Amino acid sequence: MSWNEPGGDKKDPWSGRKDENGPPDLDEVIKSFQEKLGGIFGGGSNGGNTGEGSAKGLGILAVGAAVLWGLSGFYIVDEGTRGVETRFGAYTVTTQPGLNWHFPSPIDKVEIVDVQNVQVIEVGYRSGGRQGAGSVPREALMLTKDENIVDVRLAVQYLVKDAKDYVFNLLNPTATLKQVTESAERGVIGHSNMDFVLTEGRSKIVAEIQSEIQKVMDTYGSGILITSVNLQDAQPPEQVQGAFEDAIKAREDEQRYINEAEAYSNEVIPVARGAASRKTQESEAYKEKVIAQATGEVSRFSQLLKEYKKAPKVTRERIYLESMEEVLSKTSTVMVDVKGGNNILYLPLDKLGNKSAANNVTSGRNTQPIRAINQPSRTINNNSRTSARGRDVRGR
Repeated sequence: MSWNEPGGDKKDPWSGRKDENGPPDLDEVIKSFQEKLGGIFGGGSNGGNTGEGSAKGLGILAVGAAVLWGLSGFYIVDEGTRGVETRFGAYTVTTQPGLNWHFPSPIDKVEIVDVQNVQVIEVGYRSGGRQGAGSVPREALMLTKDENIVDVRLAVQYLVKDAKDYVFNLLNPTATLKQVTESAERGVIGHSNMDFVLTEGRSKIVAEIQSEIQKVMDTYGSGILITSVNLQDAQPPEQVQGAFEDAIKAREDEQRYINEAEAYSNEVIPVARGAASRKTQESEAYKEKVIAQATGEVSRFSQLLKEYKKAPKVTRERIYLESMEEVLSKTSTVMVDVKGGNNILYLPLDKLGNKSAANNVTSGRNTQPIRAINQPSRTINNNSRTSARGRDVRGR
């Protein structure tokens, strides 16, 4: 039965709490704390010891506060970092990794600088973030030497080589490095043509930009070492992408046609040179042949002249016979010398004709009919040949 039901004793659930083991009363706790604090500072019924107790309590508090303040000066420098200590804003020392101590604030302050990890800044684009990845036209668009616009995106990697210079010489090292990078980039791109930037000149441009950035940052005493400059992308602006692709295609077609022409030239020229060399060699051989024949004829006629001077008659006869033999050997005429002209001779003219025809066909000449000369009036003997033909030869 609950305490507030009819017939109950009307007692509330909190009655009798003083007789139970419950939480102490708040007033009693505050009163107890005040009594203990008064005892520390000499408060109480004994008024003579009030000043002495107060001084003792203040001394204990001062010592405790000093100890806590001194302990707050310990700090740890992690591996790969350096601690730059300042006293009232002035540089004092650069601490190495490990446990170090300095006068606590507000006397000394420590700034931890990362000198091991490579840091990156992006110029012309953003790889991520709340705004998402993409190009930053204000930083990416550059004017080239030939008055064209290109979209260039760079990533600069750097290390802190001197923690003191990094902290004291520049107000905002990252922003300064970004501005220097953009300035050096515009200077190098402005002295280069567009085709050079987009094609074979990338490595040279990157090297020049890195050298220029390092030179300026060293002049500022920034304590920054540029480790690498990466050209993420270099292309024409989006507004002229179509026209630029057409120009690239035309350039590629031009190069392809040039390669095809050179291949055809490399194929035809050696053949032509070989034919020319063959013709030259043939002409040289013909020249040597003609010269040799002419030399031989001259030598033969010179020797013949010597013999003719020694015996003109015999020489003329021999020349005549040789000439007639050469001329008549190429005809189909058969000459028979018979004394008296009455002898009956059997000549196989059909065989001789076939042999002569075969010789004519072989030599490429027209075949002539074979004629037998067996009439007395056409018969030529040795005496008549010598007398008649000798006159003709002598007359020549």
